[in-house]
Amino acid sequence: MANFYNDNEDLKFHLGHPLMKRIIDLREDNEYSDAAKYDYAPKNFEDAMDSVEKVMEICGEVCADVIAPNAEANDLEGHSIENDHLKYNPYTTADFQALLKAGAWGITMPRKYDGLNMPNVPYIMVGEMVSRADGGFANFWGLQDCAETILEFASEEIKAEYLPKLAKGATLSMVLTEPDAGSDLQAVQLKAKYDEESGMWLLNGVKRFITNGDADIQLVLARSVEGTTDGRGLSLFVYDKDKHCEIVRRVENKFGIHGSPTCEMVFKDAPAKLIGDERLGLIKYVMSLMYGARLGVGGQSVGISEAAYREALKYAHEREQFKKPIIEFPAVYQLLGNMNAKIKGMRSLLYETARFVDMSKLLQEKKKLGTLPAELRNDLKYFSKMADAYTPLLKLFSSEWCNSICYDALQIHGGSGYMKDFPIERMVRDARITTIYEGTSQLQVVAAIKGVTTGVFAERMAEYDKMLEESGKFAAQKAKLLELTEDYKAAIEKVTALKNQDYLDFQARNLVEMAGNIIVSYLLFTDALRGEQFEKPANTFFKLAYADNKQRKTYIDNGEESDLDNYR
Repeated sequence: MANFYNDNEDLKFHLGHPLMKRIIDLREDNEYSDAAKYDYAPKNFEDAMDSVEKVMEICGEVCADVIAPNAEANDLEGHSIENDHLKYNPYTTADFQALLKAGAWGITMPRKYDGLNMPNVPYIMVGEMVSRADGGFANFWGLQDCAETILEFASEEIKAEYLPKLAKGATLSMVLTEPDAGSDLQAVQLKAKYDEESGMWLLNGVKRFITNGDADIQLVLARSVEGTTDGRGLSLFVYDKDKHCEIVRRVENKFGIHGSPTCEMVFKDAPAKLIGDERLGLIKYVMSLMYGARLGVGGQSVGISEAAYREALKYAHEREQFKKPIIEFPAVYQLLGNMNAKIKGMRSLLYETARFVDMSKLLQEKKKLGTLPAELRNDLKYFSKMADAYTPLLKLFSSEWCNSICYDALQIHGGSGYMKDFPIERMVRDARITTIYEGTSQLQVVAAIKGVTTGVFAERMAEYDKMLEESGKFAAQKAKLLELTEDYKAAIEKVTALKNQDYLDFQARNLVEMAGNIIVSYLLFTDALRGEQFEKPANTFFKLAYADNKQRKTYIDNGEESDLDNYR
């Protein structure tokens, strides 16, 4: 039988990363004490990894045998409104039920809430496989991040009420965007007013562009402090669809991801419960939620790219021109080789970031519980710093490359790819949103530039370089990577020496792209130390990265503050 886990050796490779031992041990509190309470809890690391592998195999089978065959029909049929509420098409319903039956829903939730208590890495890995099967339906899987927010910030009462519902098949949505509040969430105006009689908050207003709007459990960002106009007046609430105090006014007719319904919603005295503390909705809770969502979009981007590459490779072997398959033409196999190298690079960046996020969250949880040993405090600072820097870098690179890979995959199909007879047409449309939602590429640059100017990326580059040094391999590539690193540092110095924030913002994309090219190159070469299948893609990607960075360095060297006037 087809299986999207078993047919991709890279997934097993990343699941076997040495840091996974530490992540699993922390997740199971080192003692694996849940084994005494739950018959499905692991007794040790090997037992835990066996459970993870089995879940990956089951989900890989569901993706290949159910979700992927439904993808075309899911795209064509879309979703509708019935009695003021969202009605899923039968293909989405079948996909959802298949994953629920597989026991994977609530994969990261603690066992006390009927979850599997697995870390972020396998959750993101399932998301990648689901995205490969259907980039639109993948948003249903990714919205489980809402449960993470409830787990981290809500009261025990709210957690006990809502989290067990997830494993039983509750759908989720984050209800943030409004007609006049897109990227600028500080402008949110939906009102929340406390009702003394019911002891609930009542929500009133309109939300727009809500992915899976009308979900069973909704996290709603609303203005709870009258007279405020910025983020300090916003709070986060959990709303239960069963209250029937919101309606779906419209299901958007989108360019792509038709399998994922996007709704305009109206709340009318909708009773909701406050998550955490008032006023922290945007500045703390939503920012945490968005970080998880951006990691999820990274997985979605890798999955769509993998699907597009496989379609292009298959077509190139089958399509004949001038009496031979087009795969034999250098112009075609070069394009495919570049696509493959970028996919392996973005996947390595994805799981590096996911590991950083896992370590950061797990150590932070121990700190909150007062069980973090003093010797691990520096680790908490380190992994939190890396997770903060890598998340926007991942979102930027993976989504941009996803679009270029799908573009090239369609190009290999030629005119046939432009027709709806081939799935690549759908993948191109699905890919486009990845650079837009959960923070546009431009906003990711704004976030990632901090990793440039604070030296976080340079710090990690030095650590990768040390790994190569100790291995004694790839000496020639290592020397050139050091050359690019020096170029990168010189470019930072030239831009920051002017002490002009506008000029730094102007050159930020170049600096962040230079950092990403170096980091992904290092990642692929360090991966090649453990798996020889990465050596050729590493060399392929590095040649592209080297040329790109030299071009960006030249642009910065020739730049000056007066360049801003040419664009104003």
